[in-house]
Amino acid sequence: MTASRDDVWRVLTDPDVLPTLTPLLNRIDADSARDAAVDGYELWRWHMVRIAVLGVGIKPVFTERMTFVEGKRIEFTHAPPTGVSEWAGAEGYYALSDADPEPDGSPATHLEISLTVDVDMPLSRLAAPVVTRTMKATMDATGDRFAANLLRRLGARER
Repeated sequence: MTASRDDVWRVLTDPDVLPTLTPLLNRIDADSARDAAVDGYELWRWHMVRIAVLGVGIKPVFTERMTFVEGKRIEFTHAPPTGVSEWAGAEGYYALSDADPEPDGSPATHLEISLTVDVDMPLSRLAAPVVTRTMKATMDATGDRFAANLLRRLGARER
């Protein structure tokens, strides 16, 4: 994308901005005790909007351990608080690297995203194929809208 890695990093590490870019995401509560020198991560609690599949609706809230490698990588893994059962969680990463600059010398960034979402819905196993197809279509559309919103936020374009 035609944006600097620093600009992309600032957006992806801002728990107030991400919900404005991410469909289905209502808000993120980030802990305020991040001390990268001590443990290199912080906990973010993700609050999703209501999701309905086959007439069953859930409003997932889940906790992610966010690990940051400054300017290069953000890893997230489901980390529910001790003794708490969460119906949803995510695993994955954002990887950022410099791309060849634009012809005018402007910076460019390669952003790789890997995301796996697990949702435990109270449905029969017989419904699994329909639920899987529905969730895949929903996640694909969410990813496309996130990418478009990110580019718009950064005033960038895809390369």
